[in-house]
Amino acid sequence: MKIRNLAIIAHVDHGKTTLIDGLFKNAGLFSQHKVVDDRVMDSGELEKERGITITAKNASFDWQGVRINIVDTPGHSDFGGEVERALHMVDGALLLVDAAEGPLPQTRYVLRKALERNIKVICVINKVDRPDARIASVEEKIMELFYDVASSDDQIVYPTLYASAKQGWASLQNGVRKEDFSELLDLIVSDVPPPDVNPDEPFQMLVTNLKYSSYAGQIAVGRIESGSVKLNERLVLISEDGTRREFTVTLLEAYAGLGTARFDSLGAGTVALLAGVTDPRIGDTITTIECNQALPRISIDPPTVGVRVSINTSPFAGQDGKYATTRRLYELLQTACLENVALLVEPTESPDVFLLKARGELAIVILTEQLRRQGWEFMVGRPEIIPVEVDGQMMEPLELLTVDIPDSMVGVVTPLLAERGGRMENMVPMEGVGRISLEFTIPARGLIGIRSQMLTVTRGEAIFASAFKEYIPYMGKRFSRSNGALVADRPGRSTEYALYSLQARGKLFFGAGVTIYEGMIFGEYNRKNDLNCNPCLEKKQTNMRASGKDESTRIDVPKVLELDRAIEWIDEDEWVEITPNHVRVRKAELRTNFRKLIR
Repeated sequence: MKIRNLAIIAHVDHGKTTLIDGLFKNAGLFSQHKVVDDRVMDSGELEKERGITITAKNASFDWQGVRINIVDTPGHSDFGGEVERALHMVDGALLLVDAAEGPLPQTRYVLRKALERNIKVICVINKVDRPDARIASVEEKIMELFYDVASSDDQIVYPTLYASAKQGWASLQNGVRKEDFSELLDLIVSDVPPPDVNPDEPFQMLVTNLKYSSYAGQIAVGRIESGSVKLNERLVLISEDGTRREFTVTLLEAYAGLGTARFDSLGAGTVALLAGVTDPRIGDTITTIECNQALPRISIDPPTVGVRVSINTSPFAGQDGKYATTRRLYELLQTACLENVALLVEPTESPDVFLLKARGELAIVILTEQLRRQGWEFMVGRPEIIPVEVDGQMMEPLELLTVDIPDSMVGVVTPLLAERGGRMENMVPMEGVGRISLEFTIPARGLIGIRSQMLTVTRGEAIFASAFKEYIPYMGKRFSRSNGALVADRPGRSTEYALYSLQARGKLFFGAGVTIYEGMIFGEYNRKNDLNCNPCLEKKQTNMRASGKDESTRIDVPKVLELDRAIEWIDEDEWVEITPNHVRVRKAELRTNFRKLIR
């Protein structure tokens, strides 16, 4: 079959999306005069802002008469569910590794998932043009990784290419620069096997992605595992509980370039888009009416972090965005879970609060930011580690953390991680660049909220990532922040006069002129416990003349809490109030007289 289904997998920021840009240009997908943005596959607004891939995306192009369907996958561990879902559609994978950083924790994770599905892997050492590239050392580490992860002798045999995705070339020989990606594309055609499907069997397709069109309604996406499908054909959807629902195919498409093209029929091995089915779920099987056999459902690793999500109960509820009622909030979270198989939502003892489970706090931040930009307002609590029961004992995940820092900063990073339960396992100097790579084992609870602290103590120079290693006995509730909060004891509008007096007590989160309510947090206290105070105090006006000049009431620049930082910062008795235009931090109990100060 002249079809190749391929995924690009790698650690975050190792150049996957940039490489896809080069492959598209090399294959002639864009005309000569067309101006194309960088990282064309990162089409989402948040993806462009943050410079990361959040959702797996499909595209296709032709090379030497072969149709190559390619999937760009996220590199961040919090979006590992997208990688696992994408691997169900492909027969080969390009494993990208940075020529200077080498294999990192997420590299091990995505390679293990690919080899578990017995997918043909082509290794690409990217960014070989970096001045600090250490290709020989990275090749050795990749070989060790394959020997460590592979389950058969066939899997440790893999081709290696040397590339610079930014400059637009790849070569089979180290140190030999080429003009384009022709050698890589030829290798994809020759080494990646065609889809392992049976065109003579009845039609079957596993739903691996969901889309929505205002014209066609819900669209199910997946690779056709057997047989063929025609427009207007009568099919059946088999759900998780075995329920069968018949429907008619009203739209039939396949990927063509960055978009899709309509077809009257599609055969086995093609990644198809079907419309006409009502309420499909990822993992469902679409097949003929005569067929009763469902395909194995997509199985992914369980979520590790849970966070409480509630309707907005603050005094300012409904003023800024669309107020999400309990029912509507649950529908929004359920819809997000349908589109992302790594998310789960469960009710709690309180009817207004739901428990959202994910792979990490970044996945939670991205979802809340998406809902916020849709105009909704709600509240989010502190992320907590989800314990797992193994042989009757409660366990929690232990992570392998890799930190790349300047060698002069080892003395500040090591104590920071030690406080959070980290234990150094390895230290590898990077010759000639003045940097050092550290490996730690650390409980997953110790990684919650660490990003801002790590970047602060290293002045933004740290590059770090983690991946699951094993389960250890559950250690109870996670570490909370060491300092208390400055809490408003009355409603009003903040004044410069009051904040000037209070800024010596801690770090302020906003300046003068902000409308506040009782129980709202406006700063971080210097001490361990909380402090109730009045940020709305005004200077009394009298007819008495002042002897001398009034002292200046200039306040320092506030430390504004963005959404990411706010969710990291809060404690278990606090909420982050999220609206389209504001991120506020508040106590769960707003009334001053009913709230404890001792933490």
